[in-house]
Amino acid sequence: MPFGGGNKCGCCQKTVYFAEEVQCEGKSWHKSCFLCMVCKKNLDSTTVAVHVDEIYCKSCYGKKYGPKGYGFGGGAGTLSMDTGEGLGIKPEEQAPHRPTNNPNASKFAQKPGGSDMCPRCGKMVYAAEKVVGGGNSWHKGCFRCAKCGKGLESTTLADRDGEIFCKGCYAKNFGPKGFGFGQGAGALAHSQ
Repeated sequence: MPFGGGNKCGCCQKTVYFAEEVQCEGKSWHKSCFLCMVCKKNLDSTTVAVHVDEIYCKSCYGKKYGPKGYGFGGGAGTLSMDTGEGLGIKPEEQAPHRPTNNPNASKFAQKPGGSDMCPRCGKMVYAAEKVVGGGNSWHKGCFRCAKCGKGLESTTLADRDGEIFCKGCYAKNFGPKGFGFGQGAGALAHSQ
């Protein structure tokens, strides 16, 4: 214990006395200084995540140092538009959505030689990036609704004339119309 009565706080570097001490990773902290470095939430032994000399809540730690990309969401059906810029993470630029300009609406539009061609961008689709839907092979990034650009899965798509749509856009554009075919739960919609 250094001269002056107690250990130094890992945050403010002031003396930490026994009554206000929280220990983590062999360091001492004031209870009031034991906060996430990003969101400033109070931490305890079950919510703290340490990176070198910095402490974070598990959520901020995961955003800053956890895995990135498709399939690594916040869990429990979480949908977040947080790009992580507040944590110093640079968001990836996405190419603008382009509907298919495929003159061949055939379900077997392929390049001569047998290589699969993506109907959306017209480039070759290799096995590692191949997604099959609507009878065609697509790049994972091109496997999106032709109307709204929403990412699709084989269970959430509907195809028409060689193009793929999410079920919502397909229903709006090609589904039944008229009285009794509202937007759900007994809703009445009036269109002129």
